[in-house]
Amino acid sequence: MKREYHKWFSPNLEKEMELLVFGDSGAKVLFFPPRMGHFYDYENWRVIKSLEDKINNGDLQIFCVDSVDLESFYNSFSHPGYRIYRHIQYEKYVLEEVLPLANLINNNPNIISAGCSLGAYHAVNVAMRHPHLFCKVVGMSGRYDLTQSKGYFRDLLSGFHNDFVYFNMPNQYLKNLDDSNLIEQLNKMDIILPIGKEDSFLESNYTLSNILNEKGISHQLFEWEEEAHKARYWREMVKIYL
Repeated sequence: MKREYHKWFSPNLEKEMELLVFGDSGAKVLFFPPRMGHFYDYENWRVIKSLEDKINNGDLQIFCVDSVDLESFYNSFSHPGYRIYRHIQYEKYVLEEVLPLANLINNNPNIISAGCSLGAYHAVNVAMRHPHLFCKVVGMSGRYDLTQSKGYFRDLLSGFHNDFVYFNMPNQYLKNLDDSNLIEQLNKMDIILPIGKEDSFLESNYTLSNILNEKGISHQLFEWEEEAHKARYWREMVKIYL
């Protein structure tokens, strides 16, 4: 399996960022790491190994990106206004730096957004905000409104709210979506939401599913046994849904 390491200074984030690329052809997958995770986690947890056949067959090329969660949503020492600002900078890094690299490496027009845990939030949010860029999104064990507390998962914006927060929480902005062009673009995307039936984020997934149903946006929600919020489950999920 072909493996490439890339590192450069990001002008959007004003820091060096790293990523790993697996494979050399097929649909391009932007794979976001879990909560406070890193670009090498999916390789270390053998999630990439689960995709080895699809990668070697030229069906998928995986771009494992890094996160800045500790500088954005999990930066409890900064004002929540800065947290969401840092997240917006991160999205610009993905769209203006990672995607152009992916397109330079591989001219396949199909781009998939995917992630697990908080990575599922990143994957779903960027795909819902920019559906014209993606053919498919897979959010595994995701939470789609980071301002909602559930169990020991707290409100990551500490009660703060502004337009930037609103337009980056899928369960908020999709509820009021009435742009027919955007809805049409979302309907062209394959939307898949696997979640464990004991996962703290199950309700968040059903909220998103209900919103999509109300808008007439096709999607699939799959309930797994137990919590299913661990790498051993994600290793199985990627084989089925990616």
